[in-house]
This record gives sequence, C-alpha cells and structure tokens, in this order.
Amino acid sequence: MFTIIGGDGREYGPVTTEQVRAWIKAGRANLETKARAAGTEDWLTLGDFAEFNPQALPPVIAASPEFEAAPTPDPLEPGGRGARIGAAMINAFLYFLCTIPGSLKISRKLVEQYPEIARGTMPPLGELDLTVVMDGVLWVWAGLGAGIVLQAVILTLRGQNFGKLIFGLRVVRAEDGQPAGFVRGALLRFLIPVLIVVVLNMFTAVVGFLFLLVDLSFMAREDGRCLHDLMAGTRVVKA
Repeated sequence: MFTIIGGDGREYGPVTTEQVRAWIKAGRANLETKARAAGTEDWLTLGDFAEFNPQALPPVIAASPEFEAAPTPDPLEPGGRGARIGAAMINAFLYFLCTIPGSLKISRKLVEQYPEIARGTMPPLGELDLTVVMDGVLWVWAGLGAGIVLQAVILTLRGQNFGKLIFGLRVVRAEDGQPAGFVRGALLRFLIPVLIVVVLNMFTAVVGFLFLLVDLSFMAREDGRCLHDLMAGTRVVKA
C-alpha cells in the first residue's frame, strides 16, 4: 500500500500498487511523484520503489544448480593405454641398443680367452675367468647410463622421452597440467624408479621385474596413472 502527494499537494491513499500504476499510466503521477509505503514515515519518489521503476534494483538472476555443479572440462586428453605401452616398448628397445657396444666387447673377450666358444662349445662355468670381461661390463653400464641421462634431459625439457615423442604423449603435473619439469618429470618419475629397479636386481632380477609389473598394473586405474606417476604427482596426456 502506498500514499502519494498529488499535483495539488494533497495526499491520496493508502492505495494498492496496482492503483498507483494505473495513475502513472493515466498521467496522474510519474516517477518523480512523492510517495511513501504503508508503515513508513519517509517520503520518497515513486522511482525509488522497485514496484514502479524496474531499474531501481538490479535484476536478480537465479543461479542454475546444473551450471554450478558442472565441472570445468579438462583441456588435456589423457594418453591412451595402448600408446603408453608402445612408448614403454620403444624405450626398452632403446636401452637394449645402449648395451650392444658393451655386449659385443664382452663376447669378443670371451671368444679370445676361450676359442671353443666360437665352435659352439661352452667351457665349464667353474673355469670361466670373468675378470677378462669386466671392461665390457663397464661399457654395458656406461651405455645404459648414457641412455638414461639422455632420457632425463628430454623429459626435463619437453616432458617426453623417446617413446612418448614417437607416440605423441607427454608428462604433465597431475593437478594443473603444467610442465612436469626436472624434479617431477625426470627425478621422481624416472630416475628414482630406475634406481629402485637397479637395487632390486642386485638381489635377483625377478624382484626387479615384479616391481615393473606392479608399476605398470596401476595403469588399469580409472585415471591411468602408474605407480611412478603417483610418486611424482604426474599424468600422461596427448601432446
């Protein structure tokens, strides 16, 4: 209910909102007309009341529950499991290539020391002097070390090793998709797991192989993150 002051200075009301709107429409009042709401003492203009001036208050937009609940889409597409397995096989083949120079050196030393090997006859294991192949073993480890360092460098710079480069994958931080960098991408995700495998293989190769199987089995998770991804806080996405 409202009371207004007409053009003649007299008070009219209290009347309903609809009646005031009718007076405005008929030209008997406008937004500058003095008025007060029932139960108040302050005189304002009709334009101060939202009932008569839609611009008096900003429009209220009801929040959409569906919109608020909608998650922000992830712009990075996860790397496929098949591509990741293929990348791992490429990397394994690379490490095999790195051991070839040292392996050839070991083979040559053994044949020189035991010519019967070239004829297809192996001497008794107890008679083998393995000290003659120690320099070859060092070459094997040097080749592996060179391959590992090279992989760590390109992981740091590009978030990719050779396998991931070929299959169009890269390693990023799990929480925000930013480059993983050296600590996460190379150290925690690659170098430390390699060190774990090397240490386990000092006891028996079976234990190191089981660690690799457990690590890869984590790829079956819904997010596809392997054990070394969980250790480093990383994930694999399409490049």
